[in-house]
Parts: sequence; C-alpha cells; structure tokens
Amino acid sequence: MAERVLIVDDDPVQRRLMEAMAGKAGYETATADGGEAALALMRASDPRPIDCVVLDLVMPDLDGLGVLAAMRELRLDIPVIVETAHGGIDNVVSAMRAGAVDFVVKPVGAERLAVSLRNALATRVLAGEIARIKRSRSGTLTFRDIVTRSAKMHAVLGAAEKAANSAIPVLIEGESGVGKELIARAIHGSGDRRTKPFVAVNCGALPENLVESILFGHEKGAFTGAAERRDGKFVEASGGTLFLDEIGELPAPAQVKLLRAIQEGEVDPVGGKRPIKVNVRIISATNRNLMSDVETGRFREDLFYRLHVFPLMVPPLRERAEDIAELSRHFLVRFAAEEGKRIRSMAADAVALLTVHRWPGNVRQLENAIFRAVVLAEGEEITCAQFPQIAAQMGLAPSAMGAAAPAGPALAGPAAGEKPLFLDDRGGQHPLIPATAEGAPLLNLLDDRGNVRPLDEIEAEVIRFALSHYRGQMSEAARRLGIGRSTLYRKLDGLGLAVAGDSEA
Repeated sequence: MAERVLIVDDDPVQRRLMEAMAGKAGYETATADGGEAALALMRASDPRPIDCVVLDLVMPDLDGLGVLAAMRELRLDIPVIVETAHGGIDNVVSAMRAGAVDFVVKPVGAERLAVSLRNALATRVLAGEIARIKRSRSGTLTFRDIVTRSAKMHAVLGAAEKAANSAIPVLIEGESGVGKELIARAIHGSGDRRTKPFVAVNCGALPENLVESILFGHEKGAFTGAAERRDGKFVEASGGTLFLDEIGELPAPAQVKLLRAIQEGEVDPVGGKRPIKVNVRIISATNRNLMSDVETGRFREDLFYRLHVFPLMVPPLRERAEDIAELSRHFLVRFAAEEGKRIRSMAADAVALLTVHRWPGNVRQLENAIFRAVVLAEGEEITCAQFPQIAAQMGLAPSAMGAAAPAGPALAGPAAGEKPLFLDDRGGQHPLIPATAEGAPLLNLLDDRGNVRPLDEIEAEVIRFALSHYRGQMSEAARRLGIGRSTLYRKLDGLGLAVAGDSEA
C-alpha cells in the first residue's frame, strides 16, 4: 500500500496541482482546505494513517505555524513539508524550528516535490526503526511500533492490547515468521510489568537433558557439570514476563513441571531442597496445532488449558498483502542505512512482484529478501532483478528482468515454449506486464496453438497488469477493476497468481 500524503492548502487550484503531482509520484493523497480540517484528519482513527503532510504556511483560519504547534502538543509524529509563496529565510527558519523537515517554494515542480516527499518519508522510517530497536531492547516496545495496515492485524493487536494490563496467560498462534515474539514484546511493553524483565526462551532449541535446569534452575553439584548454582529462566523473569516460544516442542517431563510452576507460582530447581516462589506473566507461542497435539497425546491437555486462556491467532503475510509494501519500505530504509547504500526507492514492478508472492516464511522471509536485495543493488532503486529467487518461484525467466527489449516487429504472442516479452510503462522490461517490442501493452487472446486462451488466464494477466500499473496499491487496483478489495485478494489465490512454484500453495 502506498504512503498517504495530506495536502493542506486553502487555495483549491494549488491543492489540485499538489494532489496530482503527489499522485503521479505514486502516493495516495488526502486534502484539507485549512489547518483545523488537517488536524482532524491526522487525529482520525483511519486504518490508512497520514504518513506525510505538505502544509501551506499562510492560511486564514489556522496557519501553518499554528498547525505545527498543535501537532507538537498532540504528539503527532508526522513529517511536515511546508510550502510558501515567500522564500524568505525567516519563514523557513520559523517553520524548521516548529518541527518541519523540509520546505518548498510555490510554484513547486513535480520532481522537487517527489524528492522532498521521498526524503521526508525515508527519514521518518529510519528514525522509527532506530527508536523501535531501542524500545525492543529496553523492553518498552508498544503496539504502535508494529508496522501494519491490515484490518486482520489491527483486530489481533486490539485484542492483545486488552490483555496487556492483565496477568492473563496469552497463547500466540501462527506460522513461523509472522511476528509472534514482536507481539509478545508489545504486550509486555504496554503493561504494568514493562519496567521488569522480558525473558524469551525458545523451547524448541533447549537440549532435552537440560530443559528443567534452564527453565527452573539448579543447585551446585546437582548433576555432572553443575559447578555452580544457577537461577532458571522463571527466576530471571520474576516480576516481569516469561515468553515461551515454540511451546509445543517442550518434552513431556518438562510439561509436568511447567504445569506445576504455573499452578503454584513456584519452581523446584534441580537438586534443590525447597521450591522458590516466582511471580511471572506467561506468554507462550506456537506454530503447531496444539489441540491436535493434545488429541494425539503429544501435549498435556491440562497444560494446554492453562496456556490457552487468551489465544491470539496471527494471520500469515499472504492474508495481509496490504502490509507487504509498507514492511518492505521499512526494511529497505533500515538495511540501506546499515549497509551504507544510497537506495532511495523500490520500483513498481518489484512492489507488484512482492505483493503477489505467497511468502511461506512470512515477515521473516520478506525481511531477508529485502536484505539480500539491498546487498545486490547497484543503483538507487530496487528492481525485480534483485529478487531472482522469488521471480523463479513465480515462473519468470531471468531474461524478463532487466535486459533490454530486442528490436523488431510487434509480437503477436510467445513462440512455443518461450516466455513473452515483459515491459513497463517507462520502456524498461517488466516481469508482470506483457507488451509489444515497442512497449505498448499487449493482451494475448490466443495461445501458441491458435486457440482462444481460457478466461481465467486472461483475467490473471489483467490483474497482474493492474497491480503493477497502480504500483501495488491493492485498493486502487480493485477500484479500477470494478471489484472489491476482498474479491481481488480471493482472485489472487483462486487464479494462482501467488502460488506458482510455491510448495505451500
């Protein structure tokens, strides 16, 4: 989903011009004719938040400096680019001191506005990533730090937020890589235990003969190699939160002791003479179906019901495609800064390619894919050429990514056993849009045998074109196709656009 830019200007002509330029640059836009209306939009609980503001300094009701002051009081951390017809240094200095990140002088050109928007948004994302990492390490991560625009994820986070100020046990379920630990950290960081320890334990990585020692501690000499007394994870987390990741991998003997620890609020160290009282909040997570494990006897039923008090099911990334572009931007900015590369944007074809991929590894896989793309990139823009593995899974030939189109007559369709040429609207090759050699979009109605192609294949091609043409903006693509967004998601699955070469499809 594209970033949303708010244009604030009392002049309707200027508003329309700025809106057109921002839209052409690939941003979603909203407009306001005054300062009060702008503040109302910024404060609204809209699932599509305002990511950047282009603000006129001179307005009749509440001027630009007044809006900046109000934003500061309301703690609205949104980058602001001020526009003014007067390029005086005093106006610029006042606006910058009031919190603006950049300024443009009317009439602003499309290229200058695009550069300002790109820089303002990149700076915001990088600052947000740095602050998020610091809060994660200090245990003060909150739900506002979780990057999402998905209605499904907002529902999960809303439920998690209600559990944050309670000691109720939470079980977070979902596929590997969906962000279960991030949600656990947000629950801890939003509750009254946030100043206390957050201790994470991966139950699947514990050696079976040391599980009890690691979780509950041991006394000196309790077993061979126990040269000194050690507190277990329960004692380390006392007063705070103990996060038991991959709880379904815990061996049966340890499940018995874990059940007692939760029931009695005390642990028995290995070799200890008396139990130790602990006060921990339990959050567990699993990528398994624990109910099935209970039915097969692999997981204790009584322990399951102790943990499954407040379940949260985190949807996989393929069910929240509107998050893919947003997460990609955050990862891109962070990794570009870490690698010292001047990568400014991601091409529309790359966004479209990522949007229709199934992501069996979920957010973790997307993060790694962006990291690899940043390392591979040689220019200032990430393109499909930096995602060769994903392109291969989607059934796209390497020649369809980045090589120049050969000169020649217009193509009537691919030859037998060959891929068609793919070009974008700027004349470069594009892996999602079939085109003639001259660059005009081409829809092949006949297959290589001269027969009419199946309707679902043609529909799939049209959807591919729409997704790329509107730069991965699902809402806009759905609107232009004349269908609902949920219908578009269903068609992506039903037409197989996101499942080619995917073992989990």
